[in-house]
Amino acid sequence: MEEKIMEEKTLEEVRGVFEKDRFATENGAVIEEIGNLYAKCSMQLTQSHRNALGAVMGGASFTLADFAFAVAANWQNPGVVSLSSNITFLGTAKGQSLVAQARCEKDGRTTSYYRIDVQDELGNPVAAVTTTGYRKPKLSG
Repeated sequence: MEEKIMEEKTLEEVRGVFEKDRFATENGAVIEEIGNLYAKCSMQLTQSHRNALGAVMGGASFTLADFAFAVAANWQNPGVVSLSSNITFLGTAKGQSLVAQARCEKDGRTTSYYRIDVQDELGNPVAAVTTTGYRKPKLSG
């Protein structure tokens, strides 16, 4: 029971830090879970997330994926920025929200590599994103 309370408190603290990521949070991005070099984030879809054809804009998917990467890469040890990202759109969201899960595949001294899977809450794949992160080396002395 005590461990669960600590996890919730930690999640709330992380949410407090990342609420300053205004573009993502003002577009509805929410941190759902955190783990070691991992984050799960969601976004409720509204009309403002849709294009002229009624489908979810690619930018909404990318914003959520980028936010999930930022949380996963920085919540434990801040200082990682995106060096490059690649997105492949896999399908159309059919549900009412998007969910992105960012997982670290390689965590090096200065660079890292993350895979972010975006799907709707029904489990339909929407996008696959890979991001290379960069951490500025700490100067000694």
